[in-house]
Amino acid sequence: MINKSYLKSFKNYLKLERAFSGNSIDAYLNDINKLFQYFESVNKSPHLKDITEADLKLFISWINELGMLPSTQARVISGLKSFFGFLLMEEIISEDPSKMLESPRLAKKLPDVLNIHEIEDLMAAIDASKPDGMRNKAILEVLYGCGLRVSELLNLRISNVFYDNGYIKVIGKGNKQRIVPIGMSALKFLKIYLEESRVHLDIKKGFEDYIFLNQSGSQLSRISVFNLVKTLASKCGITKSISPHTFRHSFATHLIEGGADLRAVQEMLGHSSITTTEIYTHLDRDYLRGIITDFHPRR
Repeated sequence: MINKSYLKSFKNYLKLERAFSGNSIDAYLNDINKLFQYFESVNKSPHLKDITEADLKLFISWINELGMLPSTQARVISGLKSFFGFLLMEEIISEDPSKMLESPRLAKKLPDVLNIHEIEDLMAAIDASKPDGMRNKAILEVLYGCGLRVSELLNLRISNVFYDNGYIKVIGKGNKQRIVPIGMSALKFLKIYLEESRVHLDIKKGFEDYIFLNQSGSQLSRISVFNLVKTLASKCGITKSISPHTFRHSFATHLIEGGADLRAVQEMLGHSSITTTEIYTHLDRDYLRGIITDFHPRR
């Protein structure tokens, strides 16, 4: 018979050693209880040490037949792996039957992107006569022109802009540095902001080299950039779910639609794996499929 008393020890392990939240712990325990429910439904009651990989695969098939979503199945498998890993660590079992289980492939959600007309509308909606107008124009130009994350934009330094060569040095995730080309339009508005707007700020000590500052002369916040994008989208009547990151998605999508090499886009985005960049090829395929539908004589 399955000894459920180990669940209490497993719960303490998740709480104290793994520092899981209460909700995560409850989800893991519920998933393990589903395994017990499965064994009851098939009139089996094996000892924990006797549960095999075949048993777990039959269990996965069972929850699949119940209509459980692939994302939920993946979480259940993660729970099983944690539970049997714990039992192995505590020497309650001698072999981990879950180690070869594979999670179902989850479809990657394609991000919303802006078309070029929507981007132009957002740019045009900025009132350049306001004190922060040229700064906001430069923000959107750099987000879209260089495909930066919002954190990379906010940490961009004056000393990392190389005007003559048309490049910027970006500090990305994990403090990794990369060199990204900056287009003429983005460079133009960046120079206007730096030379005509930013020079009038009373810049606080320690922020002299940061490009994008608030009206108090300190580093601009993430929420300010989010609010800017949301406000402009509302002003332009754009109903897509967009954020500063949407400009990064649009940057990558438009490059690939234009025929850019995937490896080059990967390098510019700072993706450590090409598979992360490949999500944009799905968008590109939809674009190409539309071209066939609209223009091929035997569509």
